[in-house]
Amino acid sequence: MATTSAPPRPATARRTTIALKILMAGTGLVFVGYVLLHMYGNLKALAGEEAFNTYAEHLRTFGEPMLPYGGLLWAVRIVLLLSLVGHAYAAFSLWARAGNARRSKYAAGRTALRTAWMRWGGVFLLLFVAWHLLHFTILKISPNAGANGPDVENNPYRLVVASFQVPWMTLLYVLAMLALALHLAHGVFSAQQTLGWTGTQKAYRRARLIGNATALVVAGGFLLPPLAILFGLIK
Repeated sequence: MATTSAPPRPATARRTTIALKILMAGTGLVFVGYVLLHMYGNLKALAGEEAFNTYAEHLRTFGEPMLPYGGLLWAVRIVLLLSLVGHAYAAFSLWARAGNARRSKYAAGRTALRTAWMRWGGVFLLLFVAWHLLHFTILKISPNAGANGPDVENNPYRLVVASFQVPWMTLLYVLAMLALALHLAHGVFSAQQTLGWTGTQKAYRRARLIGNATALVVAGGFLLPPLAILFGLIK
């Protein structure tokens, strides 16, 4: 009686690697969409206190009465959390596979540098996100809050202004945005590559351009409000 043999191990490994790359690309694109929307919201600070606080409140009342107060934010948080778990799992799995693969000394050196840059940049971003949530959402803390009037923690605009009037907090934010820019430049390009959008030389260059442009727009947009606050353009 004939028996069906198991598929070759290399073929299974290739399929698993492709699945992991698709998972990382898909979850990465979720994050790109989120940071673009978040950047747009942050830029409301340039329009003044009323515009920024109205936007912040609208995020909580969006969809009422179909959604409960803050329902949209919780839905977004759940999607982001699931995406974060999937992205981290795929990234570390792929890094482990890449480390075990044989390469020439030159290729191994380049890959190791890029992998280390993405890995530790990603870890730094993860730590920054945890701090960011504690800072603006969970604890609402700022070492300069007292200089901006009472009840600053319940006024999103005043809390942002108080925070970025502190140089070391702005510096931390700048470093995080630089790490995000590098992560986006490579990640957006890699996602396009994984999805098969870089088959020609022209498409490859376009994918590189999209990755770099996304990184520049996002990092630049996020940095405008804190730098404007630090240098006294927003008070």
